[in-house]
Amino acid sequence: MPRSSRRYPVRIPASPRRRDRHGRGLRGPLLPPGLPAWRTRAERFDAMVIEAAAALTRRNPQVSVMQFAVEEVPPSDPAPWEHGVVLGRGFAAEPRAGLPARIVLYRRPITSRAADDAELAELVRRVVLEQVALMLGRRPEEIDPGL
Repeated sequence: MPRSSRRYPVRIPASPRRRDRHGRGLRGPLLPPGLPAWRTRAERFDAMVIEAAAALTRRNPQVSVMQFAVEEVPPSDPAPWEHGVVLGRGFAAEPRAGLPARIVLYRRPITSRAADDAELAELVRRVVLEQVALMLGRRPEEIDPGL
């Protein structure tokens, strides 16, 4: 007697979109990637740092060899000469290790001091300018006369 061929249900892999809940339609992104609101606050902050560093690089070519980084918060152990909350730090170049001079900005302390995006951009520019001035051993007014 021949065996009956049973068909087992084939499982179809789920699509990358979410399932249709309660007949309301498939879920998808609320904003398309082309809109400005698509970027996160951290990405917008990074763009402000890049813009401030690029503006200083156009005026002072020495800034082009520095690296800029963003961290959320400063470490919990401030240096003895640092009073209050630290907004940014500069680290000298280490030629033996092959590391260039680095400037780190701390996003949360900076954003908590700004009321809106324009004030935040100005504060980021000032912190970048102060750290670059410290790294170069010059006054901020010498690096950016428009201060």
